[in-house]
Amino acid sequence: MAEKILMKGNEAIAYGAIRCGCDGYFGYPITPQSEVMETLMVEKPWETTGMVVLQAESETSSINMLYGGACTGKKVMTSSSSPGISLMCEGLTYLAGAELPCLVVNVMRGGPGLGTIQPSQSDYFQCVKGGGHGDYHMIILAPASAQDMYDFVDEAFNLAFKYRNPAMILSDGVIGQMMEKVEMRPMKPRRTTEELLAECGSWALTGKTPDRKRNLITSLALEPHIMEAHNQKLQAKYREIEANEVRYSTYKAEDAEHLIVAYGSVYRICESVVDMAREKGIKVGILRPITLYPYPEKELDALVPQMKSILTVEMSAGQMVEDVRRIANGRVPVNFYGRFGGSIPSPEEILEALENYIK
Repeated sequence: MAEKILMKGNEAIAYGAIRCGCDGYFGYPITPQSEVMETLMVEKPWETTGMVVLQAESETSSINMLYGGACTGKKVMTSSSSPGISLMCEGLTYLAGAELPCLVVNVMRGGPGLGTIQPSQSDYFQCVKGGGHGDYHMIILAPASAQDMYDFVDEAFNLAFKYRNPAMILSDGVIGQMMEKVEMRPMKPRRTTEELLAECGSWALTGKTPDRKRNLITSLALEPHIMEAHNQKLQAKYREIEANEVRYSTYKAEDAEHLIVAYGSVYRICESVVDMAREKGIKVGILRPITLYPYPEKELDALVPQMKSILTVEMSAGQMVEDVRRIANGRVPVNFYGRFGGSIPSPEEILEALENYIK
């Protein structure tokens, strides 16, 4: 029987990293995600697996350490929270431009500015739409449980290396701090040098030898036609990701007349809203985007014709709702309910908003 341990979502990130064969973690403490690095320091994986764990001088340092580690084909990651991710955005666009696989974890807190240490979902624009400069995307996974936090570490690394692209786990302070049972998956050993060369030798900086050519990694291309060709290559990769890597789930959406769209911890709250609404005879269902990029556009588009209304619920002033409205394209009303600045909506509040919109 698989081992199950009660732990915080942030702790699950740390254990997921150790057990999926991560080579290096470079981070900087910031609430509400500091338990990621704290857990790694307690577990000391450098003694058992050889995994490097290093507290950087700052978030800017940590993202550039990630760049260096990713250049060698290693599985490297960092974690932070909203203001820290802002400091990493320049490095993130460099990583995307250089096509380097890595994992960044964002446990969102309220803003703007220093804001609050309470949970939020107001980094959707920043993370899903870029954050840094240029036409780029990160692969974004949105966990809704501590188990997701654990499982998505391995999943994110797999996707990052499959497409040579930065991946992000976009969580929030609720998921990061809540405690749940987490099933521990079998330990994966770190890749050997031979395995790394087989997987990444065509591009990674592994050293020049008589039988191996020198690789070059950069995001710089001063000639416009070269930069355009590189961008065309990136856009073709993003279309491939959009075609093959969408993840989503639904809850009681099969016969629904009204649809809630929510992700992360808010999805968990909205499950109760659906049950409460159905007790009142209101046929409500949920679409939960698990990948925020690529977004489940076709899946949402297919549900729109059967709906009388859509309600997007977020812990923000309204960010994902713009994508939902774009996909609905005026066919049904798309309403919004949000709490922000670190406030968490209750099922009763959301149900009241839903009832008011559909009167």
